[in-house]
Amino acid sequence: METHFLVLIIGFSYAVLFAGMSVLRGEGFSMQFTLEAVALTVLVAAGSWLSGSQVNPALFLAFIYLVTMRSRLLVDLATLFSNRGRQRNAVSILQTALRLLPDRASRLIVLVSMGIVQLRRESPASAQNLLEMVIEEAKQGGLSMRHAAACHYNLAIALRQQGEDAKAVRHFREAAEGFPGSPYGRAAQRALEERRRGKKGASGASDEVDPE
Repeated sequence: METHFLVLIIGFSYAVLFAGMSVLRGEGFSMQFTLEAVALTVLVAAGSWLSGSQVNPALFLAFIYLVTMRSRLLVDLATLFSNRGRQRNAVSILQTALRLLPDRASRLIVLVSMGIVQLRRESPASAQNLLEMVIEEAKQGGLSMRHAAACHYNLAIALRQQGEDAKAVRHFREAAEGFPGSPYGRAAQRALEERRRGKKGASGASDEVDPE
């Protein structure tokens, strides 16, 4: 099979597969992501055909993945730094991820992660502003159930650290009911149960920030 045909098959299959996965996760269809994948595929295939050169399918797949998932990969890197206590580095990486013009779903993931980092920097007010912005923007779609639970849980933590217990309880419930099987949903449920027993609940942001 000619290389440019193989590139077209791989690229279009990639776009369809990841678009379907985004819908299944609850993020909805991302036109930007699909257009980026299709445009890269057409450009590489056209270049291969016009120049008569061969394109390594594995390298092409890695290339298209790195480009289209650029901001989410940086979230992974930021999480690695954040988990090691290097919050300033994590913020810089997340700011870079935003400058790379991610699609809506990726942008919301970056902002959720930035909110969690702000909690770890002991800046609950900043975390609150970021996470409330995510919830507002997510009304138009783009946030998976998992990341919605992460957002509500960490917003509840930020609110409780500022003494706004009633609002915190509401967001704990949103996290627990929105995705009860996730780490955030379970942590939120424990916090609610501990509150009912008159105990203190969770005192900090969850350690897990998964971009997928």
